[in-house]
Amino acid sequence: MHLSSVMMCCNLSTDPPQLIPESLIISSFQESLQMVNTALNQTAQGFEPQLPPSQMYRLSRRASSETQHISKSAEVFHMTLGLLKEKASWRHKRSLPVSELLSVKAVEWIANLSGCPQTLQPTTCATEGKYRSISGVCNNRRNPLWGAANTGLARWLPAEYEDGEKQPKGWNAGRQYSGFQLPLVREVSHRIMHGSSTSILEDNAYSQMLVDWGQYIDHDISFTPQSSSQTAFSEGLDCLHTCTNANPCFPMQIPKDDKLSRNKSCLPFFRSSPACLSGQTDVHHAPQRQQMNSVTSFIDASTVYGHSADLEKTLRNLSSSEGLLAVNSKHTDKGRPYLPFVSVRPSACLQDPGSERVECFAAGDSRVNEILPLSVLHTLWVREHNRLAKHLTRLNPHWGSEILYQETRKIIGALHQIITIRDYVPKIIGREAFDEHIGPYEGYNDSVNPSVSNVFATAAFRFGHVTISPALRRLNQSFQEHERFPSLSLHQTFFSPWRLIKEGGLDPVLRGLLGRPAALQNQDYLMTEELTERLVVLNIPETLDLAALNLQRGRDHGLPGYNDWRVFCGFARVETRSDLAEVVGSDVLAEKVMDVYGHPNNIDVWLGGLLEQALSGARTGPLFACLIGKQMKTLREGDRFWWEHPGVFSPKQREELQRHSLSRVICDNSGVTEVPVDPFRVETYPEDFLFCGNIPSLDLEEWKEQPDGDLRL
Repeated sequence: MHLSSVMMCCNLSTDPPQLIPESLIISSFQESLQMVNTALNQTAQGFEPQLPPSQMYRLSRRASSETQHISKSAEVFHMTLGLLKEKASWRHKRSLPVSELLSVKAVEWIANLSGCPQTLQPTTCATEGKYRSISGVCNNRRNPLWGAANTGLARWLPAEYEDGEKQPKGWNAGRQYSGFQLPLVREVSHRIMHGSSTSILEDNAYSQMLVDWGQYIDHDISFTPQSSSQTAFSEGLDCLHTCTNANPCFPMQIPKDDKLSRNKSCLPFFRSSPACLSGQTDVHHAPQRQQMNSVTSFIDASTVYGHSADLEKTLRNLSSSEGLLAVNSKHTDKGRPYLPFVSVRPSACLQDPGSERVECFAAGDSRVNEILPLSVLHTLWVREHNRLAKHLTRLNPHWGSEILYQETRKIIGALHQIITIRDYVPKIIGREAFDEHIGPYEGYNDSVNPSVSNVFATAAFRFGHVTISPALRRLNQSFQEHERFPSLSLHQTFFSPWRLIKEGGLDPVLRGLLGRPAALQNQDYLMTEELTERLVVLNIPETLDLAALNLQRGRDHGLPGYNDWRVFCGFARVETRSDLAEVVGSDVLAEKVMDVYGHPNNIDVWLGGLLEQALSGARTGPLFACLIGKQMKTLREGDRFWWEHPGVFSPKQREELQRHSLSRVICDNSGVTEVPVDPFRVETYPEDFLFCGNIPSLDLEEWKEQPDGDLRL
């Protein structure tokens, strides 16, 4: 885009900057735009027409076109600020903070030049509106962008970067913290995540469904896109083939004798895309790199419906008068629908060799194909939407397709909220922590920012990675190993929708999720080698290590260390080895951690939170219970459309919604005929399972419109 058209499109009528010449800003912007365009063009040329598996993961994580545009604009914005700082510091022979160089208006001007959304302009929200917007905008009328898609993740503590603005910890070789260099993330994974034990402990209380619901609901509320470029913006280096830190390349250096290395000295890592200026007019913080949440923060079933008007449209069956969602036109699961295939074909998903192609599924979230249980849960909810919409059509034949769609969407969103807060979260953080950090619902509070926080998305809610089983169980009607479709190693379930269509549909997988225990975190064996040695991260030619990726991502995002978050939650700092031993419950583990990190202040928050002893009746320690509880409370209190908020549903409708359960959704939308009352608890078959006829169901009579044209609200 030429500068003249940028000026025209963005209505740049603000005064030019006063501290730096306008001409220098414009030339720096043009230079930045050229570098970003060049890098993106080189990246685009690197994608082959017939995509190999090495590109697949990257495609599944590729954000929508709207998000990609904002991501590009943010890169140009931050690069322009960096160039201006560099040039001014060179001219003045000293490093100058941006706040000394640019006024607030100048920073806004550069953001607009770069194409960032004009988030500082007031947004007018309609005073009426029965249904939440698809993008989350205007949920909060006073702060319309709180919780909306494509806005910055919330910061509960200020970011910590080595240069104060954008360089992650570990960017500059030799930099010391508390007298020690930070350990390489792969070294932390190898020395701490792997232990002496080779056996996986089974959870005696909770089923595999608990783990997979956690991943599914995580995808409903957060998605931090990676940089759209895999080429360094300034140096032109290919991030797949360089061991140099050059934005967006932040490669993971490998210790010697590492079996993943294959004689390489690093593994590729792409930084998360930065966020544009997000209403933050404090010029001191404007240049500091923030990360974006490309989906809505709300628990609103965006996994089913998407987070933008364009995506929502592609997921609907617009020819239907019943407000239905689109389904697969080629295959069915014993008469029940599958998700539709993506429109761009051939898609990148893995195939059954020598057999007919099966494309990737399309859903409200692009990560739907990453692992089979995710695909199953996505499919289940599309079926439930269509089932409820047809029922509402029979009850209210005078409703148009739009009302039917929106009323059904509203119910599905409420069920996501109920299952998560009522059934899932108390098991994760424990009832005591739930009462302390969340408590009973007290109504909508428009001063609560519901935006997902950086530490929640990047560390605390990734606790579930240590509860992932190395195998996916597929069970027959007697909840025994399936005769035709045996269980799979975890890595065999990545990007393989063909396994659902050609290997028995949803039912064997659902029975495996209901009928088999989750893996229990074990300090002798924190993470399965399926994730530390065979993770299919398919934009990279080799397998990777999920633990190392999580640690590197936390550093990429500038997350403060473990001790800072303990203080944030009101806990004492860990000062000594004996302090750490008390918190983790193991002298041996504390020694190991201190040997690797040198000082407790250096411990990455994801690792520190994971290693804490679990609270009673919980699957997390005190720190993660606090961070998860705080986040869930903001998601509930800060959502104007929360299902319990008066006026969203009638009291009788709320009673009906509370009767519903994930077990009933499974009964109504699959061939599974026996289920536990609570699908997250591991029960013994057959004595602890009920036939579906004995599971309470949702009565939609309360949604029948009265003669006066009003629902019973």
